[in-house]
Amino acid sequence: MTDTLTTCAQPGAKGHAHPDCGDVSNSQIEHACSQACQAIAPAWPLDRAIAVNPHWSRIGMPVRRVAARMAVLGGIQVFPARDQQQRAWSEGRISPVDLAHALRQLPEARALGLTPRQCADALQSSTPVAQLPLLIDVLDNDPQRQTRLSWRQAITHQVSQTCAAYFDEHQADWQPQRTQGLYAFWRDTLQHDHGIGLLMGLPHLGRAIDALPATAGEAERWVMKRLGLPQAVWADYLEAVLLTVNGWASWCAYLGWQAGLEDRQDSRLRELLAIRLAWGALLLECKDDVAAKQAFAALQGAWSQAPTVLKDAEQALLIDEVWQVALEVGYQLDLARRLGSASSSGLARQEIEVQAAFCIDVRSEPLRRALEAAWPAVQTLGFAGFFGLPVAYTPLATQARRPQLPGLLAPAFEVTDCIVSADSARREADAVLKSAASRSRQTHFALADQWQAASRWPGAAFSFVEAAGLGYLGKLGSWLLPSKQDRARDDLDGLPTRYRPICRPQLVGLDLDAKVALAARVLHAMGLAQHIAPLVLLVGHGSQSANNAHAAALDCGACCGQTGEVNARSLAQLLNEPAVRQGLQARGIEMPESTVFVAALHNTTTDDIEGFDLDLLPQAARARWERLQGRFAHACDQVRRERAPSLQLDPRALPDVLLGQLRRRANDGAQTRPEWGLAGNAAFLIAPRHRSHGVVLGGRSFLHDYDTSQDGDGSVLELLMTAPMLVTHWINWQYHASTCDPIRLGSGNKLLHNVVGGNLGVFEGNGGDLRIGLSRQSLNDGERWVHEPLRLTVVIDAPQMAIEAVIGKHAVVRQLLENGWLHLWRFEESGLVRYEHGRWSPVFLCELQ
Repeated sequence: MTDTLTTCAQPGAKGHAHPDCGDVSNSQIEHACSQACQAIAPAWPLDRAIAVNPHWSRIGMPVRRVAARMAVLGGIQVFPARDQQQRAWSEGRISPVDLAHALRQLPEARALGLTPRQCADALQSSTPVAQLPLLIDVLDNDPQRQTRLSWRQAITHQVSQTCAAYFDEHQADWQPQRTQGLYAFWRDTLQHDHGIGLLMGLPHLGRAIDALPATAGEAERWVMKRLGLPQAVWADYLEAVLLTVNGWASWCAYLGWQAGLEDRQDSRLRELLAIRLAWGALLLECKDDVAAKQAFAALQGAWSQAPTVLKDAEQALLIDEVWQVALEVGYQLDLARRLGSASSSGLARQEIEVQAAFCIDVRSEPLRRALEAAWPAVQTLGFAGFFGLPVAYTPLATQARRPQLPGLLAPAFEVTDCIVSADSARREADAVLKSAASRSRQTHFALADQWQAASRWPGAAFSFVEAAGLGYLGKLGSWLLPSKQDRARDDLDGLPTRYRPICRPQLVGLDLDAKVALAARVLHAMGLAQHIAPLVLLVGHGSQSANNAHAAALDCGACCGQTGEVNARSLAQLLNEPAVRQGLQARGIEMPESTVFVAALHNTTTDDIEGFDLDLLPQAARARWERLQGRFAHACDQVRRERAPSLQLDPRALPDVLLGQLRRRANDGAQTRPEWGLAGNAAFLIAPRHRSHGVVLGGRSFLHDYDTSQDGDGSVLELLMTAPMLVTHWINWQYHASTCDPIRLGSGNKLLHNVVGGNLGVFEGNGGDLRIGLSRQSLNDGERWVHEPLRLTVVIDAPQMAIEAVIGKHAVVRQLLENGWLHLWRFEESGLVRYEHGRWSPVFLCELQ
């Protein structure tokens, strides 16, 4: 070992280093580490599931460049797999016309003169992209390595188990000390882990642990100064390191995201990076000097070519991008034809008896269409499912504060449960009732905690099973013979039955002026500042399933993985408040005195409609609600029949039989796909309803009503393009990523899931990385993919200048469009036009004539 090398070593560590390590500055290392961490998108916990584009932090680059980086750095597939595209081509889902359009749309494909035959031939081979190695890979050169876990697998397993123990606050009865941070916890854990060495074929691994750097910062500097890599590839190398534990990196990114919303800093993603780097330092101690030098030489040789490798990969993926576009063109041609056939006759304003505002969720589209067909006197509207209320909700007598809004936003207001009697004469006693209800619930929770503790205490475990085992037969029986019971109201769990009907979520802490301002803002955004019907329904949505770790992912993505109930009920009560009505009138919002707002919920598993707080309605409004039930029943039955074939149910069954089958699925603990969620999502319309009225969009389109004539300053359009459009893009890309790479960006087989930390995420089996994204059962019916990985096509009815003003003002919107993360179309008198590279051109003009 030369003097140059040994001078770079920390005390107690071997001096395997690059001769130029002394020239590396700490600030350069800090910048590279920070840049790598910024590339990781957050992943929300199971109970607050929000669909996220896992490449969100990379949208500043073109999609194909990101695809190349993910393949080279992490072995991750971004475009659809070639075998999937081959199937779509051979079955006619992608036609020669679609492929020809795709080749014309991509400038580089035109420049290279790519032909349809070349593209078709390429589907017969796998994507020619190689993954760059990490230090742990080149060190893992034992001739016996085929008889054990690879070091990459073993390290991922060990780091993942450590993170599961460190971040768990809800599942384990004994909690570890976390005061010194994640890196220190890992270092201490490793000293007591006697099994990892055997898994790696290193029985004496424990002797090398003393060589580990003491702090996360030292670990980063120790490794980076020794790798000898060109500084230009540091951030890429570090990103590749994080991608080996992408699930846990995404969880740490979520913690950082939440800290940012609260103006805090969170260092745990950096500590996770340091842990993974420190593993390389640890393994160096298990190698002799010759093996270490060989490893460094191999690593440096590979990564010195990284820019060329990345460039070649981007070029190789051009054909995959062509097929991505071709798949999208096949859908877009049909979409354009359907929108061209929309019924624009509409309904005269004075004829509208009921307005029903639904969430923009794709599952609302079939129900809106069916309800309009069943009763022309109803006008449906599309609006984001949190109904414009940026709130956090705290159920009665709990500390469980949870956000009820998109993850892009931070809560600004609070909602809590209040006791509100239907009889106004008894309102003075509501405070006493609330106190009594709170005590009853807290007592129930305390007893439940004692019961659970008794069941889990090691000394009592066997006797508890003997004493209480029979009590679980009822729960088991409900899974074996699922009932037809309605959706459970989890927010009322533990509350005595007598209080449940009068326990209602309400906005709290706002004075009258703030309430009026909030109500006016929401009505303006919904397009209800004028021409309000006698009955206005605020229809949130939620799912129903049993024994489902990912249940929240089927609820409202606009409500932080919750149902829309809390937001709809809170807003309805706010808009029905007499003092708020008077304040709105003073602001020029004319609302008839007879108008009443009613909160409801669309159960997307069974397609039922449930109303709330009906006992508070005036007699005339209650009568109108009752008359509406027949229309709802007919519309819901139509939607069930439309959905039945995708669930292998008979669409010709009697209405009660079909509803019963769906309810049993919802209560079946063995059912892996109670519904398809947002599978198939492909388009987002921001337009008046007449643009899609009567059009069968197949439950694939998000629908947000927008009337440019009521948006003189363009502020509503700006809000829609910077909030709902980003939320739908996140949803679209979570489904896209989970389909294209179900191993790395999906959560795998639901049958093998084990929940981690109570709500952090899942393992597939008992280890490996934390799984993010959607399960295979949510995307595949067992034979073929139900979801098509199409980038979102956004169609807006607004003036060109107004749309371009938003694009010019917001860098995020500009990046999504310029880098190919979504498509943007616009309605104009001559037909649909497409935004491409700053210009507008007709959409498939020849094919639509």
